[in-house]
Amino acid sequence: MSLSRTVQRTVLTTALLSVSVLAVPSTALAVPSAVQAVPSAAKAAPLPPACQEALLETFDKFPVVDFTVPDKVKNTMLGEVLGLSEADQAAFTEVACAAWNTWATENGKAVATDLDTRYRNAAGPVCNKFAKSSIATIKKYAPNVPAATRELEALAKKVWRNSMEKLATEATNADCRAAYNGVKAGW
Repeated sequence: MSLSRTVQRTVLTTALLSVSVLAVPSTALAVPSAVQAVPSAAKAAPLPPACQEALLETFDKFPVVDFTVPDKVKNTMLGEVLGLSEADQAAFTEVACAAWNTWATENGKAVATDLDTRYRNAAGPVCNKFAKSSIATIKKYAPNVPAATRELEALAKKVWRNSMEKLATEATNADCRAAYNGVKAGW
Protein backbone atom coordinates (compact mmCIF):
# COMPACT_ATOMS: atom_id res chain seq x y z
CA MET A 1 0.00 0.00 0.00
CA SER A 2 1.35 3.40 -0.90
CA LEU A 3 0.83 6.01 1.79
CA SER A 4 0.05 9.56 0.81
CA ARG A 5 2.62 12.23 1.50
CA THR A 6 0.47 13.60 4.32
CA VAL A 7 0.11 10.21 5.96
CA GLN A 8 3.82 9.47 5.53
CA ARG A 9 4.66 12.75 7.17
CA THR A 10 2.12 12.05 9.90
CA VAL A 11 3.76 8.79 10.78
CA LEU A 12 7.22 10.31 10.39
CA THR A 13 6.36 13.24 12.62
CA THR A 14 5.04 10.83 15.19
CA ALA A 15 8.33 8.98 14.90
CA LEU A 16 10.25 12.23 15.13
CA LEU A 17 8.27 13.09 18.22
CA SER A 18 9.82 9.89 19.42
CA VAL A 19 13.05 11.44 18.41
CA SER A 20 12.15 14.28 20.60
CA VAL A 21 12.07 11.37 22.92
CA LEU A 22 8.51 10.21 22.69
CA ALA A 23 9.51 6.68 21.83
CA VAL A 24 6.33 5.05 20.64
CA PRO A 25 6.32 1.22 20.56
CA SER A 26 6.35 -0.31 17.09
CA THR A 27 2.72 -1.40 17.48
CA ALA A 28 1.81 2.27 17.02
CA LEU A 29 2.82 2.02 13.38
CA ALA A 30 -0.54 0.54 12.50
CA VAL A 31 -2.27 3.16 10.38
CA PRO A 32 -5.68 4.03 11.86
CA SER A 33 -8.65 3.53 9.54
CA ALA A 34 -9.36 7.29 9.58
CA VAL A 35 -5.90 7.88 8.15
CA GLN A 36 -6.32 5.18 5.54
CA ALA A 37 -9.34 7.08 4.27
CA VAL A 38 -7.27 10.10 3.20
CA PRO A 39 -8.42 10.92 -0.34
CA SER A 40 -6.13 10.08 -3.22
CA ALA A 41 -6.01 13.80 -4.05
CA ALA A 42 -3.78 14.19 -0.97
CA LYS A 43 -1.12 11.98 -2.55
CA ALA A 44 2.06 13.74 -3.53
CA ALA A 45 5.78 13.23 -4.06
CA PRO A 46 7.53 10.85 -1.66
CA LEU A 47 9.64 12.00 1.25
CA PRO A 48 13.40 12.40 0.86
CA PRO A 49 15.25 9.04 1.23
CA ALA A 50 16.58 9.79 4.73
CA CYS A 51 13.05 10.65 5.87
CA GLN A 52 11.76 7.40 4.42
CA GLU A 53 14.49 5.61 6.39
CA ALA A 54 13.46 7.47 9.54
CA LEU A 55 9.85 6.48 8.92
CA LEU A 56 10.67 2.82 8.56
CA GLU A 57 13.36 2.43 11.22
CA THR A 58 12.88 4.97 14.01
CA PHE A 59 10.71 2.75 16.18
CA ASP A 60 13.32 -0.02 16.05
CA LYS A 61 15.97 2.45 17.22
CA PHE A 62 14.03 3.15 20.45
CA PRO A 63 13.41 -0.33 21.87
CA VAL A 64 11.18 0.56 24.83
CA VAL A 65 9.79 -2.25 26.95
CA ASP A 66 7.44 -0.64 29.48
CA PHE A 67 6.92 2.91 28.22
CA THR A 68 3.42 3.29 26.79
CA VAL A 69 1.70 6.07 24.87
CA PRO A 70 -2.03 6.13 25.69
CA ASP A 71 -4.35 5.76 22.70
CA LYS A 72 -5.89 9.19 23.32
CA VAL A 73 -2.44 10.75 23.11
CA LYS A 74 -1.58 8.87 19.89
CA ASN A 75 -4.87 9.89 18.30
CA THR A 76 -4.58 13.52 19.38
CA MET A 77 -1.01 13.81 18.12
CA LEU A 78 -1.95 12.11 14.87
CA GLY A 79 -4.74 14.66 14.40
CA GLU A 80 -2.30 17.49 15.03
CA VAL A 81 0.16 16.07 12.53
CA LEU A 82 -2.53 15.58 9.89
CA GLY A 83 -3.33 19.26 10.31
CA LEU A 84 0.22 20.44 9.62
CA SER A 85 0.51 23.05 6.93
CA GLU A 86 2.68 22.62 3.84
CA ALA A 87 5.04 25.18 5.36
CA ASP A 88 5.37 23.03 8.51
CA GLN A 89 5.93 19.93 6.40
CA ALA A 90 8.88 21.64 4.70
CA ALA A 91 10.93 20.78 7.81
CA PHE A 92 11.23 17.22 6.48
CA THR A 93 14.49 17.61 4.59
CA GLU A 94 17.13 15.07 3.64
CA VAL A 95 19.69 16.80 5.87
CA ALA A 96 17.41 16.96 8.91
CA CYS A 97 16.25 13.37 8.59
CA ALA A 98 19.79 12.06 8.00
CA ALA A 99 20.98 13.87 11.13
CA TRP A 100 18.06 12.40 13.02
CA ASN A 101 18.79 8.86 11.77
CA THR A 102 22.40 9.08 12.91
CA TRP A 103 21.46 10.49 16.32
CA ALA A 104 18.70 7.91 16.86
CA THR A 105 21.03 5.04 15.96
CA GLU A 106 23.68 6.28 18.37
CA ASN A 107 21.34 7.21 21.26
CA GLY A 108 18.15 5.19 20.86
CA LYS A 109 18.92 2.46 23.38
CA ALA A 110 19.91 4.96 26.07
CA VAL A 111 16.77 7.01 25.42
CA ALA A 112 14.58 3.91 25.56
CA THR A 113 16.18 2.78 28.82
CA ASP A 114 15.64 6.23 30.32
CA LEU A 115 12.00 6.28 29.19
CA ASP A 116 11.35 2.81 30.61
CA THR A 117 12.97 3.64 33.95
CA ARG A 118 11.10 6.91 34.33
CA TYR A 119 7.83 5.29 33.25
CA ARG A 120 8.19 2.48 35.82
CA ASN A 121 9.01 4.99 38.56
CA ALA A 122 6.21 7.48 37.80
CA ALA A 123 2.95 7.34 39.70
CA GLY A 124 -0.16 6.11 37.90
CA PRO A 125 -2.48 6.55 36.07
CA VAL A 126 -0.99 5.79 32.65
CA CYS A 127 -1.56 9.35 31.42
CA ASN A 128 0.62 10.68 34.24
CA LYS A 129 3.28 8.00 33.74
CA PHE A 130 3.40 8.91 30.04
CA ALA A 131 3.48 12.68 30.56
CA LYS A 132 6.07 12.70 33.35
CA SER A 133 8.43 10.17 31.79
CA SER A 134 8.18 11.72 28.33
CA ILE A 135 8.89 15.29 29.34
CA ALA A 136 11.73 14.33 31.69
CA THR A 137 13.44 12.25 29.00
CA ILE A 138 12.84 14.90 26.34
CA LYS A 139 14.40 17.56 28.55
CA LYS A 140 17.38 15.30 29.18
CA TYR A 141 18.10 14.40 25.55
CA ALA A 142 16.78 17.30 23.45
CA PRO A 143 19.88 19.48 23.98
CA ASN A 144 21.98 16.71 22.40
CA VAL A 145 19.93 16.29 19.23
CA PRO A 146 21.91 17.64 16.23
CA ALA A 147 21.40 21.25 15.19
CA ALA A 148 20.33 20.06 11.73
CA THR A 149 17.12 18.70 13.29
CA ARG A 150 16.08 21.96 14.99
CA GLU A 151 13.29 22.67 12.50
CA LEU A 152 11.93 19.18 13.14
CA GLU A 153 12.23 19.80 16.87
CA ALA A 154 10.32 23.08 16.54
CA LEU A 155 7.61 21.18 14.70
CA ALA A 156 7.58 18.47 17.39
CA LYS A 157 7.22 21.16 20.07
CA LYS A 158 4.26 22.65 18.23
CA VAL A 159 2.54 19.27 17.91
CA TRP A 160 3.33 18.46 21.56
CA ARG A 161 1.99 21.77 22.90
CA ASN A 162 -1.19 21.66 20.84
CA SER A 163 -1.78 18.00 21.71
CA MET A 164 -1.26 18.48 25.44
CA GLU A 165 -3.57 21.52 25.44
CA LYS A 166 -6.30 19.50 23.71
CA LEU A 167 -5.79 16.51 25.97
CA ALA A 168 -5.93 18.66 29.09
CA THR A 169 -9.12 20.35 27.90
CA GLU A 170 -10.82 17.08 26.95
CA ALA A 171 -9.64 14.93 29.89
CA THR A 172 -12.46 13.69 32.11
CA ASN A 173 -10.01 12.36 34.70
CA ALA A 174 -8.63 15.10 36.98
CA ASP A 175 -5.25 13.34 37.26
CA CYS A 176 -4.88 13.20 33.49
CA ARG A 177 -5.96 16.81 33.12
CA ALA A 178 -3.31 17.84 35.66
CA ALA A 179 -0.64 15.66 33.98
CA TYR A 180 -1.24 17.12 30.53
CA ASN A 181 -1.45 20.67 31.88
CA GLY A 182 1.80 20.10 33.72
CA VAL A 183 3.76 19.24 30.56
CA LYS A 184 2.03 21.30 27.89
CA ALA A 185 4.69 24.01 27.97
CA GLY A 186 7.07 21.42 26.53
CA TRP A 187 10.82 21.42 26.81
